[in-house]
Amino acid sequence: MIEKNVKTDFSSNVSEPVIGAGSYIHPLAAVIGNVILGTNVMVAPTACVRGDEGQPLYVGDDSNVQDGVIIHALETELDGKPVEKNQVEVNGKKYAVYVGNRVSLAHQVHIHGPAVVMDDSFVGMKVLVFKSFVGKNCVIEPGVILMGVKVADGRYVPVGSIVKTQAEADALPVITADYPMKDMNKGVLHVNKALARGYL
Repeated sequence: MIEKNVKTDFSSNVSEPVIGAGSYIHPLAAVIGNVILGTNVMVAPTACVRGDEGQPLYVGDDSNVQDGVIIHALETELDGKPVEKNQVEVNGKKYAVYVGNRVSLAHQVHIHGPAVVMDDSFVGMKVLVFKSFVGKNCVIEPGVILMGVKVADGRYVPVGSIVKTQAEADALPVITADYPMKDMNKGVLHVNKALARGYL
């Protein structure tokens, strides 16, 4: 389902999703409102990218939004005025959620804005990212909760971790050559780009 958002006191404009070339949205997925999808994005069944509250929601080129993923955000506007605490800035532009290029959001991930996941990162199954920033080339293992923290580039978050202070985030391990999941994202990207092409 692809549809416009509705006009409310926290959304003064009605927007239709912008979908890049080569991107595929499964009929059982929902992409609503002020959403920008880059090129070659795969949006799998039961995923929901709902840009009708916090907006815009951005998903970059060659990324994938797998089954059951939710991307949503706190309101970024009220009575025509911006709610700046719920916005994130990337490359000089403001968003409610920013997901970069070549990012994998695995099954049942929740990205709830304000939130950022930068390029080439893998977010594992049933992860929650809320009011947080994930740097480039990161691996967030399954079942992690990130709340109010910034994860530096090239780090991984061990399975099931709850990270809610910056001190905990700063202590996260660096991805090394012997880290078992260091190449996880490459294979997932390959599969989902092929699926998007095949379903179109």
